[in-house]
Amino acid sequence: MFISDCRREFYDVIVSQRVLLLVASDVDALCACKILQALFQCDHVQYTLVPVAGWQELETAFLEHKDQFKYFVLINCGANVDLLEILQPEEDTFFFVCDSHRPINVVNVYNETQIKLLVKQDDDLDVPAYDDIFRDEENEEEDSETESNGSEPSDKRRRFEEEVIERTMKRRQRREWEARRREILFDYEQYEYHGTSSAMVMFDLAWIMSKDLNDMLWWAIVGLTDQWVQDKITQMKYVTDIGILQRHVSRHNHRNEDEENSLSIDCMRIAFEYEYPCLRSGKTNSRHLMNPQLSLYLGSKIPSFSAAENRIRRNGNLNGFLPLKQVKQKFNSMDISLKENLREMIEESANKFGMKDLRVQTFSIHFGFKNKFLASDIVYATASLMESIEKEGPETTNFIKALDSLSRGNLDKLHQGLDLAKKQLRAIQQTVASCICTNLVISQGPFLYCSLMEGTPDVKLFSKPVSLCLLSKYLLKSFVCS
Repeated sequence: MFISDCRREFYDVIVSQRVLLLVASDVDALCACKILQALFQCDHVQYTLVPVAGWQELETAFLEHKDQFKYFVLINCGANVDLLEILQPEEDTFFFVCDSHRPINVVNVYNETQIKLLVKQDDDLDVPAYDDIFRDEENEEEDSETESNGSEPSDKRRRFEEEVIERTMKRRQRREWEARRREILFDYEQYEYHGTSSAMVMFDLAWIMSKDLNDMLWWAIVGLTDQWVQDKITQMKYVTDIGILQRHVSRHNHRNEDEENSLSIDCMRIAFEYEYPCLRSGKTNSRHLMNPQLSLYLGSKIPSFSAAENRIRRNGNLNGFLPLKQVKQKFNSMDISLKENLREMIEESANKFGMKDLRVQTFSIHFGFKNKFLASDIVYATASLMESIEKEGPETTNFIKALDSLSRGNLDKLHQGLDLAKKQLRAIQQTVASCICTNLVISQGPFLYCSLMEGTPDVKLFSKPVSLCLLSKYLLKSFVCS
């Protein structure tokens, strides 16, 4: 069932219990986990964290710990399947599910005892009504046993005929109800999509409890950005949620306009920014994914999704959009005046070419004076750490490293993730260019497919879900535009 008061019905229930956290392997789930861990640390809640990367791992983790825990918190997993049927828990076991995957399984929605769903009330869920999908079984055989033995044969015959007609009508009504139920469930379950970021849901909980910190706000921003980077939500949903977070950013990072060079609170400040995805590997907003060994010209060749970026490519990859002689150089070798005024030049050229969808709203974080990161930088870095193909210790090593990289005290791990992210972007660019040039993308009716042979460079990198998803999107966009 849906929880209306997260503090009273969720946090106050588990604050005095031992809790098992089952966290999915995606950036949004990691951000939500970081926020919940911070709250647990404030209130000294005992918990165990177990990463899961699929339903088999979820079931295995539950079977291993079901005798030790009665309260389970599932982050970005468990909402869209029947948990009671899959896990077969005891009656005194309770699941708190914070999951952005949609649609939510109807059994989970209408279970009022063991399953509690942490879902933002503003989300448009369109869950079918209870009476449309559930029906109490009726015992239709008992009525016939109440007949009087002293009745006349003619009365028995008449009652028997009435019972036959009544049973036939009930069977017909049941068949019609089942057909309508299948149609309702098909309409409800036919499309998969995502709702509000789990990190934002957890941040709302922290805000309601007056325990929201700037770090928690940043994790909520990164969780939302992860949904945007992977196209899990629509642009309208992204802009709406960005507006919600921007109000919190203004509240947490308010500055006196007279203090021009003041340090941020706790040496950390979040600021509103505009990002230019078409220059991803030659990034204009951040020094980190802006690889000094890459040029803006090379960066613009990496496929992306907006119509404006496609127009840039059709016009010759920045030719006429920016000074071609300059942007073909390494970023560190460009004129200082061009680097300092790059955003203004991009905006001016965008207006000249009639491009209105070139930039994306986002946020940046500043650690003192030295370090500055965009939210998308953190998303790419964290995802790259989580999907690293380098074998180092147990299977959970990558998960723990990715989780640690979200803390501002672990900048070395974050920089390691940024290096892996740049390597991933270069691999995507080279693989996409190779597939297009060698005609490896084949149209098969309504489908397109591309087969990467085992000897293909960086093929192991694309064996992970996020990397493969990015490659497929970039490849599709490049194929359509070619």
